[in-house]
Amino acid sequence: MPTLTQLHEQRGTLVTQARAALAEVTANTDAARTAELEARHDTIMGELDTLDRSIEREERMARAEARDLELREQRRPGGRDLEVRGHDGEGREPAEDAERIQTEYRDAFFGMLAVGGDVSQLSNEQRSALRGGYVENRAQTVGTPAAGGFTVPRTLAGAIVEVMRDWGPMYDPTVTDEMVTSSGNPYDVPTNDDTTKGSAPLAEAGNLVDDGSGDMVFGNTTLSAFVFATPWLQISFELLQDSQFNLEQFIARKLGERLGRGGNAKLTVGTGVNEPTGILTASPRGKLAAAAAAIAAEELIDLQHSVNQAYRRSPFCRWQFADTTLAVIRKLKDGQGNFLWQMGDVRANAPDVLLGKPYSVNDDMPAIATGARAVLFGDHSRYTVRKVGSPLIGTVRERFWPKVGMAGIIRYDGKLIDANAVKHLQLA
Repeated sequence: MPTLTQLHEQRGTLVTQARAALAEVTANTDAARTAELEARHDTIMGELDTLDRSIEREERMARAEARDLELREQRRPGGRDLEVRGHDGEGREPAEDAERIQTEYRDAFFGMLAVGGDVSQLSNEQRSALRGGYVENRAQTVGTPAAGGFTVPRTLAGAIVEVMRDWGPMYDPTVTDEMVTSSGNPYDVPTNDDTTKGSAPLAEAGNLVDDGSGDMVFGNTTLSAFVFATPWLQISFELLQDSQFNLEQFIARKLGERLGRGGNAKLTVGTGVNEPTGILTASPRGKLAAAAAAIAAEELIDLQHSVNQAYRRSPFCRWQFADTTLAVIRKLKDGQGNFLWQMGDVRANAPDVLLGKPYSVNDDMPAIATGARAVLFGDHSRYTVRKVGSPLIGTVRERFWPKVGMAGIIRYDGKLIDANAVKHLQLA
């Protein structure tokens, strides 16, 4: 019995043949030949009508089977339904159950891709795994496409996040402060800058100062959850069926690059209007360079010391600039002729440093040019990136048939919680 995909392929062939026959009828002037072509066209159209009825029956049957399986799964005693995870067997460890569900879903997800998105070719168990999914109920999962959409497997989501980190430093939790929430409700974060507060000598039998000068001053900032999506990535069914390489890595790399490009840019130079406030946008100026197209060694030192030493002691304190700016900085020397840039030691896991501090290359930072804020320095842990769950991947088959369309959606926000922690150097 032909599958739905094969029936659709046969239909496409018949439509092409019918169009070709009709074109010949229009162009032909011989009466006998015209009658022959018309008969051929009518025969093809008859076969097409029969095939359409077969396709309709198969689609109705597939829907009925899927619905029946869903009802039986919901009625099964102790079975896994669409709401509960990790309770389908007595005595089973939750970790073991979670791993099993994830493996089943991952296999079904890529099995669905391998047949061009035609879920009718999957087994009942695979279709059940796809319907059940394997992610917590999160706000960002509401937008899964209705026409054949499925949630991304956790392993693929992790691979996409790794690619995003490689694309730019602002999505990397080892560079910035990371906050992961399961929902996208506005999140209020209290702020406080206590770097100017200290203590004073107290004379014997003296009284403590009680003039309110020791009170802490708190502020508040709100982290939202902006939604960003990639363009559709269309994958041919030939690639899906015949691929001899790691298709999971291919999809993760492409979608991760697209999400990473946008995410790093918004977290770097975002305006704060319907998008994150980028770290460079929020940072105050620490040093104004004398030239419009050059940076002096002394100016980098001045920028570094414009940031309070309490922030400079943080393990998250670092520089940030574009790769073209790094090429300029690597040529700078101090008064003794020593380069400001020093090579690290990979054997000791020691990074390259500039004036004793590590740096991140971020090509969303402006290049050296008139008025550009080309160099950033400070404690990056004071910049919080709020992430809502994991990336969501939607798959659509009808819209791009016989190709499969895939797109990524992600929710995040970012803000510099302490404006004194990070400052920039601006060209004249």
